[in-house]
Amino acid sequence: METTSRTAATAADTILVIGAGGQLGLELTHELRQLYGASNVVAADVREPKNDEVQQAGPFELLDVLDKPRLEDVIRHYKPKQVYHLAALLSATAEKNPKFGWQLNMDGLFNVLDAAIDLGVQQVYWPSSIAVFGPDTPRHNTPQLTVMNPNTVYGISKLAGEQWCEWYFRKHKLDVRSLRYPGLIGYKSLPGGGTTDYAVDIYHKAVAGQPYECFLKADTYLPMMYMPDALQATLDLMHAPADGLTVRSSYNLGAMSFSPEEVATSIRRHYPDFHISYQPDSRQQIADSWPASIDDAQARKDWGWQPQFDLNKMTDDMLLHLRLRQPVAEAIHVA
Repeated sequence: METTSRTAATAADTILVIGAGGQLGLELTHELRQLYGASNVVAADVREPKNDEVQQAGPFELLDVLDKPRLEDVIRHYKPKQVYHLAALLSATAEKNPKFGWQLNMDGLFNVLDAAIDLGVQQVYWPSSIAVFGPDTPRHNTPQLTVMNPNTVYGISKLAGEQWCEWYFRKHKLDVRSLRYPGLIGYKSLPGGGTTDYAVDIYHKAVAGQPYECFLKADTYLPMMYMPDALQATLDLMHAPADGLTVRSSYNLGAMSFSPEEVATSIRRHYPDFHISYQPDSRQQIADSWPASIDDAQARKDWGWQPQFDLNKMTDDMLLHLRLRQPVAEAIHVA
């Protein structure tokens, strides 16, 4: 990943990543450590990481973001210049436990924002989502400013969070930055309870030589993004000059849109016998309320956003890396 133009933080600055054991956190922590040095990037999560890379490559702290005194202790100790707050309960999981989903997503954000003000953190990154949109939002080329009436706990919390981030920027001059991620796809972690997670699991099943039963309909289009593009967008936004940013709630972010059947077709270029079936569940209703494609013109204008991956390029890269990570499964499949 190109990093030569990034100057918002230096090798001497400390960065804290909360939720470093999650899908995005795992890879973002690695990227930040490559950029700033492993000892300068503190990984924090509510659980000991299953992936030893997070804990062994640099400092790690057990941290429940709902425990504000503990959060403040960690910030006082490391004195981070930037905090990436990624801890959240995702869409499908939050629907099963709505009150805890709201508590984690909202109180955790308040704890981070307040601690940043009180303890001198200069920048906070907080991810939003396409879940902020709802059934009355234009589904195609969803604009930056539009009707937003989310109908999931996750989406409601993200929309409220966007407004609070903008309020903290206006009232407290806290440099909070945010992106509305589409579905994120990567090979380094397993699905984590999101409505778009089929687009991760399907590749694992293909490499393992197994059929895949999809919980969405074959023609359900959703905005998606490959993890290298998500990392690029996140770091580019965090290193963009503050005076060029016109959005302080959260930027629309797009890359590609596709359906489960199109993913299966892309996979069959490598695995002609790959089989997919469809058994829509409660996540179908969530997907139907979300955009099919995103207009991210403001991000492209303000800080030069430009994705690098389309569906087939992503499929090629996903399958290559999963084969390297699952040699036994691949050998059985080939046989």
